[in-house]
Amino acid sequence: MRTRLSRLDRRTFNLIATREWPGAQRVLPRLTRSANHGLLWLGLAAGAAAVGSRPVRRAALRGVASLAVASATVNTLGKRSVRRRRPVLDAVPVIRQLHRQPITSSFPSGHAASAVAFATGVAFENKWWGLALAPVAASVAFSRVYTGVHYPGDVLAGAALGAGAAFAVRGFAPTRAQLAPPARPRAEAPALPGGRGLVVVANQGSGQRTGPAPDRAGEVRAVLPEAEVRVCGGEDGEPLDKALDEAAERARALGGALGVSGGDGTVNAAAAVAVRHGLPLAVLPGGTLNHFAYDLGIETCAAAARAVESGEAVAVDVARFRAGPHLEGHQFLNTFSIGAYPELVRIRERWAGRVGAWPAGIVAAWEVLRTAAPLTLRINGERRAVWLLFVGNSQYRGLGFAPVRRHDLADGVLDVRVVHGGRLARTRLLAAALLGTPRSSPVLGEARLSRLRISDVPEGTQLAFDGEVAPAPRELTLEKQHEALTVYRLLPE
Repeated sequence: MRTRLSRLDRRTFNLIATREWPGAQRVLPRLTRSANHGLLWLGLAAGAAAVGSRPVRRAALRGVASLAVASATVNTLGKRSVRRRRPVLDAVPVIRQLHRQPITSSFPSGHAASAVAFATGVAFENKWWGLALAPVAASVAFSRVYTGVHYPGDVLAGAALGAGAAFAVRGFAPTRAQLAPPARPRAEAPALPGGRGLVVVANQGSGQRTGPAPDRAGEVRAVLPEAEVRVCGGEDGEPLDKALDEAAERARALGGALGVSGGDGTVNAAAAVAVRHGLPLAVLPGGTLNHFAYDLGIETCAAAARAVESGEAVAVDVARFRAGPHLEGHQFLNTFSIGAYPELVRIRERWAGRVGAWPAGIVAAWEVLRTAAPLTLRINGERRAVWLLFVGNSQYRGLGFAPVRRHDLADGVLDVRVVHGGRLARTRLLAAALLGTPRSSPVLGEARLSRLRISDVPEGTQLAFDGEVAPAPRELTLEKQHEALTVYRLLPE
């Protein structure tokens, strides 16, 4: 059987080598060279990360992760397990042949594995982007036979390994479609066809800080033509708090709902007003990161609009923090933190207007890792030195010190994670991450609580909540308001 397959493989190779392929000799040799060491795919991923939206960056990251797993599998297991000579080039026209011939084992094809892994990984995030990449990936795989460096069987085996690598990455890090937030608990909200009765506050100051300002009002009217839109922020807009209060009063008079188009800070402010007025909230993602909207399952304005028109909604938790039992506090929908993260936000905001939000985040992370120092404070009465105190509104998924997203927005808990200070704390934490054991690291502490008290906060300490930064009081209490906010969200069928 093995001899028959080998004979068929060589016969197919010779058929491809001796056949004329119009136009291929201009394209395929160049294409195969561009894919050396995965450079073609890494370049596409880098371009997507630089200019794409969050879903595009997520797809690019999954593609690169799949490529990395495929490449490691081919080079450490595949080529060392099966020693196969490269094809003899006698039948391949010289004009097709590569100037520098590879010297490693022919089986399996690393180029085919990387191409299929990247395209499949991207397809798991968005099938249409994956389909767009499929012809390029197939051309790279075929180019390895066309230029005479692999047998067809090598390419098929490499493609199978690449697809397997993408499935393995998906098993370890499920896609958003696999982990859609549960539509519970369902809540009552009016159906507003065309957006009639919805009053939306659109923050022109949200989102990317480079290039022309987006037309937030136009984005809302494109999906909800009968909604009333008030513009705030920017050069000509009114203040956000005034716009939200007036919009809430108007929505109550119409018997409708409050809407907001903006980033997490804007959504936070709108949620506070919606809770105070007893109104359901429609969130139209219009910021840079849109953590709350994405965890809710709303990735586009069109998705929000469909939920508003059908009246589908859920109740979600709100977390609050206050400096004393009789003082008015603030709320957060996503995260609260003290320590390194507020400094990261401050540096990111300083650079965002010059280089854009994505590069600014990289600059800020580097600066914080280089200069951050631990704080000494009391957490539920215990004195601790911490490098970072993170509190999530509901439990986050992801590695211990690197929370990614939430599955349930109404679980009634605060997700508390502490990176303890001390000698070589950051080095030890990084080592634990590289070894895949962050949860067992003594540097990291985790707890799921309904209430948290922080005291003896050093003067001058900053805190961050939902992307906003503010001075921290000497002591404060964090607690949950279970199912306090009603938000529109499409429910599973």
